[in-house]
Amino acid sequence: MQETARPHDILAVTPPEISTSPELSIVVPTLNENDNVPRLVSQLARALGSVRWEVIFVDDDSVDGTAATARRLARRDPRVRCMRRIGRRGLAGACIEGMLAASAPAIVVMDGDLQHDETCLPQMLQHFRRGADLVVATRRTQAGVVTGGFSAVRQWGSRWATVLARRLTGVTVTDPMSGFFLIRQDAFEAIAPRLSTQGFKLLLDIMASQQVPLVVREVPYSFRPRQYGESKLDSMVVLEYSGLLLAKLTGDLLSTRFLLFMLVGASGLIVHLVALQAALSLFGFAFDVAQTCAAYLAMTWNFFVNNLFTYRDRRLRGTAVVKGLVSFYIVCSVGAVANIGVANWIYGGRPTWWLAGTAGALMGAVFNYAASSTFTWRQR
Repeated sequence: MQETARPHDILAVTPPEISTSPELSIVVPTLNENDNVPRLVSQLARALGSVRWEVIFVDDDSVDGTAATARRLARRDPRVRCMRRIGRRGLAGACIEGMLAASAPAIVVMDGDLQHDETCLPQMLQHFRRGADLVVATRRTQAGVVTGGFSAVRQWGSRWATVLARRLTGVTVTDPMSGFFLIRQDAFEAIAPRLSTQGFKLLLDIMASQQVPLVVREVPYSFRPRQYGESKLDSMVVLEYSGLLLAKLTGDLLSTRFLLFMLVGASGLIVHLVALQAALSLFGFAFDVAQTCAAYLAMTWNFFVNNLFTYRDRRLRGTAVVKGLVSFYIVCSVGAVANIGVANWIYGGRPTWWLAGTAGALMGAVFNYAASSTFTWRQR
């Protein structure tokens, strides 16, 4: 498709001649932020003045032309770069890929929705020059009050997420949920192999994954309301956040995706038990028949919920959903056989329907995760 100029491209600032490498790399994950990209470049140019900088837009295959707009700017401004990801989704993963591609000793992560205050960047850079490894732009004062831009619901959710993060992971910064921070490049490189590519809360993951203590500073700022585009936050954030906290509590022995799969499985267990009781008490099925029906009903539930949440970055759409569901049935059949066999064995020894049903469901969980990751939602 031929790229055409857009009126707001005139907001881009023509750069001076650049003969040295950047001191600051700014990584901006984007998804349908076409209107914001040229505005953000202009704001960065004004805020950073003579600082040597580059901005890397990491775009998750936006449908609104975000990547094309970023490339047009890059052709005129060597400080602008664009990475387009195809077949992959997720804020943390996009940030990590952009940070690994950064060339400066100081790396900033900030959103592309203009809610983060770019005028904080010179102050954050000064902390870096004075020896800080990590500088967090915090949306909170020392009194714990969000400084602006949040709805009442988001203030409440952010407050409780912060309390959980600090109590469960030992993180001490005022705003561990911030998506606006600067980190020393070599410190990030050391931590990167232990980071999850899923979820939204990369800063929390970085701080919970550090093995050598980082020198941390904070810079307060006012969180702006979004003016263009749509928020990427949805109900998935709660599930991903829960998975991240659980992964850190296990010392990363269990992956975030596996824990999300298990959380979905827990909801499937409720479906399984309700269906099992209904089949036994309402329809009078024999236990093995009732357990089989309940297992496949729960399997169907788990497939659709996992497709929406756990494997959102590999989400199946269109006819691929039908093929995926068939694949899920097939690869989980071994797990279902183990499920039914164990449940029958326990029920035969002690006819407690819920205990037998739970044991059978748990038996197939690990196999189902491994099989579905390999075959149903395989990385393309």
